[in-house]
Amino acid sequence: MSLFDLAGEVAFVTGAGSGIGQSIAVGLAEAGADVALFDLPGSRGLEETKAAIASRGRKALVTEGNVTDAAALAAAVDRTVADLGGLTLAVNCAGIANAAPAEDLPFEQWQKMIDVNLTGVFLSCQAEGRVMLKNGKGAIVNIASMSGSIVNRGLTQAHYNSSKAGVIHLSKSLAMEWVERGIRVNVISPGYTLTPMNLRPEVAEQRKIFERETPMQRMATPDEMVGPAVFLLSRAASFVTGVDLLVDGGFECW
Repeated sequence: MSLFDLAGEVAFVTGAGSGIGQSIAVGLAEAGADVALFDLPGSRGLEETKAAIASRGRKALVTEGNVTDAAALAAAVDRTVADLGGLTLAVNCAGIANAAPAEDLPFEQWQKMIDVNLTGVFLSCQAEGRVMLKNGKGAIVNIASMSGSIVNRGLTQAHYNSSKAGVIHLSKSLAMEWVERGIRVNVISPGYTLTPMNLRPEVAEQRKIFERETPMQRMATPDEMVGPAVFLLSRAASFVTGVDLLVDGGFECW
């Protein structure tokens, strides 16, 4: 359907070297967009993502840096505009996750979580938004988590939950700040997803709990975030902004 066609669009995706970010980057190419990929220096998956996009007949640009580095993000966005001819779409997926009891959580661990998951999304939106606002057109999707709305039973991750709640409200704030200037900002909040972090052997038993507690009785695959992302970035969502789209297999219904 033409409403979901991203032909002629240029996208910038952070966290594009693995997991949800990688799947979405390739999915945007399948929908017709050229895609700039951003991840940490030395990320082994970036070239894999680039090759997958090229095999679908679209252009891909590899850029590297840390989302906590505003200068690196600005440089990557500038390269995107120079090499791919513009910037109209963005998906901010870069993030980290870990757990620790709140009473024992070192400040450094708290701070890094906030720096990457929340400040990193803000700095990404800022760099992307500056270009989009000049052109009066653009759409941004930030990846949060259902943990930004609920507290996961049995997981001690106050810092992670807080960072993702911040992403949701940051996105709504930007959506309203930029709504009259042609920029839409929305959120996808995944439920438990089979990212590389959740495929480690040491969390095999925990995965069984995640599956049991999800109404669909399974975890999502990263590819299941592609459709929601394409929708929110496309003309099909032209009247959608400031929305937190849960993709959680019904988890929050219980």
